[in-house]
Amino acid sequence: MISAKNYTLLPDAKKLKSICKAISILDAILSQEWEYRYYSYNNKWSDHEEFFEMRDGSGNQMLVLFSQNDCVINGFVHEYKQQNKQKLTENLPSIFNEFIFGEPVNSIGTTFCLWTTGQINWHTRQIENFEDNSEEMLNIFDGNPQTYIDWATEYFEESYKESGIPLETVEKIYAGQALTKNMVLSIVDELEDWEQLEADLKEIGYSYNFD
Repeated sequence: MISAKNYTLLPDAKKLKSICKAISILDAILSQEWEYRYYSYNNKWSDHEEFFEMRDGSGNQMLVLFSQNDCVINGFVHEYKQQNKQKLTENLPSIFNEFIFGEPVNSIGTTFCLWTTGQINWHTRQIENFEDNSEEMLNIFDGNPQTYIDWATEYFEESYKESGIPLETVEKIYAGQALTKNMVLSIVDELEDWEQLEADLKEIGYSYNFD
């Protein structure tokens, strides 16, 4: 499984961004109420930055910043004591300082941090004998649509069609295919607010065709 200790299994920044968008779209379909979603994405966090967030409602959060080909991941697991943040972020490129040491990351906390620049290898600073439970957050990034389905089937319970979340549709979304009404209605029996979904897709930065 992917974790802060087994970070070489993480995809490059470009692939990671597409996964983050895909799972945020799927969450937006399964839960039109933002506060009940697990994953969300904002493709206009700033002029040149995009932002992904995971929150489980129990105090655990993961924030990911994308800037061109650069990316940094901040994870916080509330069950674990925070270690020295300066040590956790040793050798962090200065381009990430404002995000990692500013808000909202500073108020949330940091139990693991990983970064990559120029789509090359990921880096992190590990503290010996320190557990961070990062695999619970990071394994969704394995690029396997079934991983999301297995998780969402339990998390969203009866929000999807009785036949289950279709692998074929999730594969299309992971592949970046434009979202259609038929794809949406293969996941849920009905959608209460199509305008809300359009707004979500624009915020995520994902193509769709609802004609």
